[in-house]
Amino acid sequence: MIERQSSTPPLAVAEDELLEGGECIVIVDDFPDIVLLLQDFLQQQGFAAVTAGTADELHRQLASHKVALVLLDIGLPDADGTKLLPELKREHPDLAVIMLTAVTDLQTALACLRYGADDYLTKPVQFTDLLTTLRRVLEKRRLTIRNRQYQRQIEQATFRIQLAHELAMKMNSAYLSMTVLDEILHAILVGITAEEGLQFNRAFLALFDESGERLVGRLAIGPGNREDGSRIWRDVKEKELGLHDLFTRIQSNENGGDVEVNRIVGALQVEAKESDHILIRAVRSRQSINVINGQCAYPVPLELLGLLQEDTFVIVPLFSPSRALGVIIADHLVDRSPISEERVHALESFASQASLAIEHCRLYMAMQRKVEELEEVTGELQKNKNLLVEAERYSALGHMAAQLAHSIRNPITAIGGTARLLARKIDNQEWLQFLAMMASEAEKIEKTLENLFSFVEQVKPVRERTSLLPLIRKSLLLHFGALKEQGIRQTLLSPASDIMVDIDSRLIQQALVHLIRNSVEAMPQGGELVIEVRQEEEKVRIVIRDSGKGMEDGRIGRAADPFFTTKMIGTGMGLTLVKRIVEDHGGSLTLQSGNNEGMQATIILPGVG
Repeated sequence: MIERQSSTPPLAVAEDELLEGGECIVIVDDFPDIVLLLQDFLQQQGFAAVTAGTADELHRQLASHKVALVLLDIGLPDADGTKLLPELKREHPDLAVIMLTAVTDLQTALACLRYGADDYLTKPVQFTDLLTTLRRVLEKRRLTIRNRQYQRQIEQATFRIQLAHELAMKMNSAYLSMTVLDEILHAILVGITAEEGLQFNRAFLALFDESGERLVGRLAIGPGNREDGSRIWRDVKEKELGLHDLFTRIQSNENGGDVEVNRIVGALQVEAKESDHILIRAVRSRQSINVINGQCAYPVPLELLGLLQEDTFVIVPLFSPSRALGVIIADHLVDRSPISEERVHALESFASQASLAIEHCRLYMAMQRKVEELEEVTGELQKNKNLLVEAERYSALGHMAAQLAHSIRNPITAIGGTARLLARKIDNQEWLQFLAMMASEAEKIEKTLENLFSFVEQVKPVRERTSLLPLIRKSLLLHFGALKEQGIRQTLLSPASDIMVDIDSRLIQQALVHLIRNSVEAMPQGGELVIEVRQEEEKVRIVIRDSGKGMEDGRIGRAADPFFTTKMIGTGMGLTLVKRIVEDHGGSLTLQSGNNEGMQATIILPGVG
């Protein structure tokens, strides 16, 4: 018998929130009349209810419905309700159970509660007691679920704060090398995918290359497919890996990553000029894009969907105040759960940490390159100071020789010629003796001047197998200060592999220094210096090209002559020296220029036999 009464106490949870998302109540009893009466009453109270007469029917209802609570009779035809309780609680942790029985024995009630029942009602059931108990148990269940959710959110927030703190400490305590940057970025991806983090199944990181012309996949974490995903995260749970463990695994490179996911990120490349591509659009607009079932406000490239093997994912941009850096792509490949706005906002927080780390690293690496450049320049200047002094010595010697040629040679030639002319017209032996002496001494002085024209001693090259490209780079470094001061852009075009030549490295570097110096002096207001090196069949071609004022065609043929120059200061000895050095190596020097179109010097050296 079931008695009807009224009035129930107020609840801490709104009544329409006791059951959520299609949840229902299952009434399990082997008396059909009682079952139907209870079902009718619950439906009148706004509760969805289904029925079962046996334990087997109960299992089928649990499998086909989202059950929140079971009204379970202890005595069923095919099972004992008290023995059924542990199984139900084990397989359905959030399931609430109220036991129904005609037995009023206290020990039976305590046994039910001990096995996991939330409450116990005796027959005949009064509607007021049933409704009150039902609401209280459902309220407790809802509060328990919410408490677990809140606890989970607190744990996730704590994890994010802890991760952000550790990343900030790592960034602030040391300069970021590329190795450290990879560790930090990997840690961020772990935070995005970890169970105690954002719980995305996979995360991909793509960054723009140094030129900013291409977005290239850099790092990835997660499974390549759903089967591997289930295995990986089951392993993480079983080992109970925490934040510190994850950092340790990253540093020891234990997280090598799935081969498939690494293949995916390795194939991820997008040209920056493809402004309509969804990845470029996200980073240019600095707005996250959530793709659901392959659809969003913008066209989604089919090749991207095919590459990721997933049609639901979120794209979050990485950027600094001054430039776009890249994107993070995250998805739920394994569990297929929807990506909420809350998750997107949390992912944006991780993305800001990644952006800060990337920008910090790039600034440090730029500073480090400058320091290394200066150290290299200082080292090269120290090692090659004798080469520069020697170059200046040749210049000074040439200047002196030119002055001597101008001031002495013509008068001495006149004296010698006059003495020889008088000797032909005078018969006096004594006078002839003096005139012959004058002519002889004048000839000696002329030969001395000729020796001055050979302004550099004739040194035969001591050849040895030498790497050519490092030699060219060192020659450029010797002009580092002038190139920077005059705003000259320098470009070295060379093969991927080094070129070996049989040369005297000191003499060839001396020739290169002279040619580069000429180009730098031809561009006082800045310009472009290009050095191109090519390996041809049996020779090596070195082309040094500048954007200076060049030289007229009529003068270029005389450019390598001793003492020919177009400069206000200088003697034109340098190109003569270069030509001699190159020819002593069995090579050739050619010069090309157009009016006001720059100068091009081409050195051809024999290749290695």
